[in-house]
Amino acid sequence: MNIISIIGCGWFGFPLASHLVRQGFHVKASKRKVEDLIPVQQQGIEAIQLDLANVSAQVSRTGLFDSDAIVINIPPGLRRGGSDYLLYLTRLKQLIGTRQYQKVIFISTTGVYPSLDHTVTEADATAFNDASATLLEAESMFATMPNSCIVRFSGLIGPKRHPGRFFAGKVDVSGANVAVNLVHLDDCVNAVSLILSGRETQPVYNLAAPIHPTRGEFYVIASQHLGLPPPEFNQQQQPSKTIDGQLICQDLGFEYRHPDPIKMLDAC
Repeated sequence: MNIISIIGCGWFGFPLASHLVRQGFHVKASKRKVEDLIPVQQQGIEAIQLDLANVSAQVSRTGLFDSDAIVINIPPGLRRGGSDYLLYLTRLKQLIGTRQYQKVIFISTTGVYPSLDHTVTEADATAFNDASATLLEAESMFATMPNSCIVRFSGLIGPKRHPGRFFAGKVDVSGANVAVNLVHLDDCVNAVSLILSGRETQPVYNLAAPIHPTRGEFYVIASQHLGLPPPEFNQQQQPSKTIDGQLICQDLGFEYRHPDPIKMLDAC
């Protein structure tokens, strides 16, 4: 495996691409805007424009999809009211066509698990609301491709994404009991790189740090870490879930570099 395509070279895709280049891979990566290509190219990445909202006839001739492996990293945007996610993925699937890859990695989210006050594994995904139904439909589009692996990220934190701002200064916040499920950018990059190494994998892996503080504990500390006023939680509890991210450890020998969300704050 020498050539890797990354569809979506943003907050996660760009560090992944840079890491793979340092490992000696030839990496092709897509950006939506022409003006965003140069910073990517400066890292030794072959940057190619791809806007799934307005696909150019030229895309099929760029060689973007001609590779040994492909990582699909298109943010759903469902919290922001995005409604074109499945349309964009359908267009992407059409552009891929009949190509075969040694590995197909589709980046998804642990938003496919309902909060039922217990620990959830990869087998517990269910369409419990419109957003989770959309996410599972998206996964199914690529799960049927040979050599595919779905990777479900928990809440992402890292550089320029410090969780101390999420609840800082808020009052009368419910759900202090809820378990925190986070994963650091470094662990996402390392895990996907490991999956790309060519070893046989399971169809789905969760990525979640193995330590799960409560929301009431974690977000007070996270806010204080930035010198911001901490949130004030009320006594109202909310349904919780704990994401089990250990299958990839048991299966591929992966080790979380950042197992503790509280200690993770120093790497944000």
